[in-house]
Amino acid sequence: MNDLALSIADTGLPHPLLVIAARAAIAAGDPDSAASEAQRLRRSLLGPAVNATGVLLHTNLGRAPLGNQHSRSALGPDLDDHPVRFSNLEFDLASGRRGSRAAHASLLLATLTGAEAALVVNNCAAAVTLVLAALARGRGVAVSRGELVEIGGGFRVPEVMEQSGARLVEVGTTNRTRAADYLAAAERDDIALLLKVHPSNYRITGFTEEAAVTELAKIGPPVVSDLGSGLLDERCPWLGERPGWLTGEPGARQTLAAGAALVTFSGDKLMGGPQAGIICGTADLVAACAAHPLMRAFRPGSLVLDALQSVAMAYLRRDADAIPFWRMARVPVDELAERAEALGVGRPSRTTALAGAGSLPGQEIPSAGIELDGDYAAALRAFDPPVIARVNEQTTVLDLRTVDPADDTVVAAAVRDALEGQS
Repeated sequence: MNDLALSIADTGLPHPLLVIAARAAIAAGDPDSAASEAQRLRRSLLGPAVNATGVLLHTNLGRAPLGNQHSRSALGPDLDDHPVRFSNLEFDLASGRRGSRAAHASLLLATLTGAEAALVVNNCAAAVTLVLAALARGRGVAVSRGELVEIGGGFRVPEVMEQSGARLVEVGTTNRTRAADYLAAAERDDIALLLKVHPSNYRITGFTEEAAVTELAKIGPPVVSDLGSGLLDERCPWLGERPGWLTGEPGARQTLAAGAALVTFSGDKLMGGPQAGIICGTADLVAACAAHPLMRAFRPGSLVLDALQSVAMAYLRRDADAIPFWRMARVPVDELAERAEALGVGRPSRTTALAGAGSLPGQEIPSAGIELDGDYAAALRAFDPPVIARVNEQTTVLDLRTVDPADDTVVAAAVRDALEGQS
C-alpha cells in the first residue's frame, strides 16, 4: 500500500492522505484507480472556486467573499509581512496585562452603527441565543407570529429561544401585528424583551401590518431587533448613494436610532465580512451579554476578528472597493456585458443576479453574462478550479457579476473545456 501511495505523490497531497487514497483503491479492487481516488480526495478539501451563479452571497460558496486585504495593511504601511506574526488579541498594550478580544472590534462597529458598544460572536444565531440567554432566561420574550422564522439549515426562532432558556410569548397574527399586541403581552406577563425578527429570507405581502421599532420602544421592555442581513447604514455612505435593490432593507444605525436597545446581524452577508454574529447597542446590555458564560463558547478566533477589523476599517474609510461584495455589486451592467463579449465563448446575455444568503428576497440586481444551450453545470464543476454556474430550463447561465475580472480567463477556459467534452 505504501508503494502505491508513493506512486501517486505527484498529486501534491501529504503522504497520509495518499495512503487513504491508495487504501480506497485497493478496497475497490482497482489499484490503478489510486490516482483518481487521490484527485477525488483533493477536490473534497476546502479550496477555491469561481462563483458564476450570479448569487453574490452564495451560502454554499462561503457567502461574502473576502479579499486579500489584512488588518495590518489597514493599520498602516509600517507593518510589513513577516514569516511569523502574533497579535495583541487579548493583550492590553498600554498596561502590559491581559486585555479583551472584544475591545478591538467593539470601537469600530459601535462607530459604524452609532451604538454605545458592540460584541462579536461566531454567527448571528449565536448572537440571538446569547442575547436571550443573558437578558431573558426564565422570562418571556414577545415575538410576532409573523416573525417566527426558520433560517437555513432548519434552525427556527422558537427552537433557538427554547435553547436559550427564554420563554416564547407569541403576539399578533401571521400577517398583522400591532404595537398594542406587544403592549398587552407586557401588561399581562413577565416580559423581559420585545424581539423583532427581520424577514430577510421571505416576504409576506397583501393585507399586512407590523409594529415599528419606534412604537415598541415606548412600551417598556428593551427592544431587540434581529436584522440578520447586516446592512450597517441605510444611507450607504461608503457608496455615496443607496442602490435601488436595497429598498426596504433596514440599517443597523437607523434601527438603533429608532429606539432599539440592541440589534443583531451577520458579518458575512450585506456587511461583506467573515462569518460572525454582531451585537450592537447600549453598553449595559452588551456588557451583560459579554459576561454570560455562553460567550466563552460563542467567541470568535483571531482570524475572524482580524478579517472583521479589516472590513470595518474599509467602511470607515468609505472604501467600498476594498470590500469584494460591494465591489461586485456596484459594477455597471454595461461593463459586465463588455466582459461577456470579450470571453469569446457562449452567448452574451443580460441576466439577473441576487444578493443571496437569505438577504433581500425577491430583489433582483441587473447583470450580464453568457448562456450555453444545455446543462454543462457538472462539466464546469469538474474544471480546475471548479466554475459554479446555474441552470435554467436546460440553459446554463454564467453570471459575471459574481466573477472577479481576474477569473474571466478561467471561465472562458472552463466553458471551452466543457463544450469540447460534450462534442
